[in-house]
Amino acid sequence: MAEVIKMPRMSDTMTEGVIVAWHKKVGDKIKSGDLLAEIETDKAVMEFESFQNGTLLYIGAEKGQAVPVDTVIAVLGKEGEDYKALLESAGSGNTKSESAAVKPAAPVAQTPQAQPQQVVSSAPANGHSRIKASPLAKKIAQEQGIDIQAVRGTGDEGRIVKRDVESFSTKVQSAFSVPQVTGTYEDIPNTQMRKTIARRLAESKFTAPHFYLKMEINTDNLLSARKQINEKNDIKLSVNDFIIKAVALALKKNPKVNCSWMGDFIRYYNYVNIGMAVAVEDGLVVPVIRNADHKPLSTISAEAKSYASKARERKLQPSDWEGNTFTISNLGMMDIDEFTAIINPPDACILAVGKSKEIPVLVGGQLKTTHVMKVTLSCDHRAVDGALGAAFLQSLKSYLENPVMMLA
Repeated sequence: MAEVIKMPRMSDTMTEGVIVAWHKKVGDKIKSGDLLAEIETDKAVMEFESFQNGTLLYIGAEKGQAVPVDTVIAVLGKEGEDYKALLESAGSGNTKSESAAVKPAAPVAQTPQAQPQQVVSSAPANGHSRIKASPLAKKIAQEQGIDIQAVRGTGDEGRIVKRDVESFSTKVQSAFSVPQVTGTYEDIPNTQMRKTIARRLAESKFTAPHFYLKMEINTDNLLSARKQINEKNDIKLSVNDFIIKAVALALKKNPKVNCSWMGDFIRYYNYVNIGMAVAVEDGLVVPVIRNADHKPLSTISAEAKSYASKARERKLQPSDWEGNTFTISNLGMMDIDEFTAIINPPDACILAVGKSKEIPVLVGGQLKTTHVMKVTLSCDHRAVDGALGAAFLQSLKSYLENPVMMLA
């Protein structure tokens, strides 16, 4: 008996998927475990395997097509079997006609500001049910794109004449006159990842009441310790590796920051999973360093490098990005001094990290230099109050300014 194959939900945030490629065609014999297609989710491009044997009778989504979760994309059954009744009962119809693939539009010449329609009118302005206008007035109105119904006539019995149309045109052009600057642009459809980023962060920003705590942290000891460790080890630690470890330890000291707002209750986690924001071509993904408080810096460093590489190659799996309890967004390597970040649900907080830079300071009447790094903690005020956030930052500052505490 024929069976429908529906677009699977491959992540907790996925609402639709895009068919990147079909690896089978209609008429092919399929075995359980065969690769049917590659599907782009909001996180990555993933392989989709068949769970049954049969002949591929129907493909309902073309390459490049966006398909909602639980929509029929294919049918497997016996060769020659009638599957149309099955499609109808599944409520799919032909998805090709319902959800056509979106392609980038070719660049076209446009003005930055669209010119307003000169007139919009549902009834004659002169009060008569039939438009009274001279043939010349009608001709001029048509040539200039003017709705003659909006023009008030001054001729006999309200008849619209040439001067009425010309006067109306002059008034409209004066009212809506804008500089004419031409240019080109290109419309590129949003990827599944970009759609999900937009939806989730908009929900976070406009649902969770954000407040921000900023702090400067001295990184002289951190940079010195990193240099010494890297000189004696094959694994090269980054500043971000120290930050991940320090955040994890600070969360263990301040467990009420390691939480999620759940509506009727606050969930406090007994484990520390650090989400690490990684920029990719289509947006942002957040792989998770699990139980980071229990891992040495070398393990954190190796995992972070591996996740960053997999993220850029679109090879992350759901298990790689699910389960975060706190997120770090570090733009220091991109020469950013400081910034604020939007909380990454379901976390109650996110830490934005700027670059470590050398600044002059006056010590005992002498001018010296020191290294400082600015961090900003974004908090969901429903779950984390200012005092809790400040206590967390104090713990973080202590670990980063005394990195030997992280090596014990």
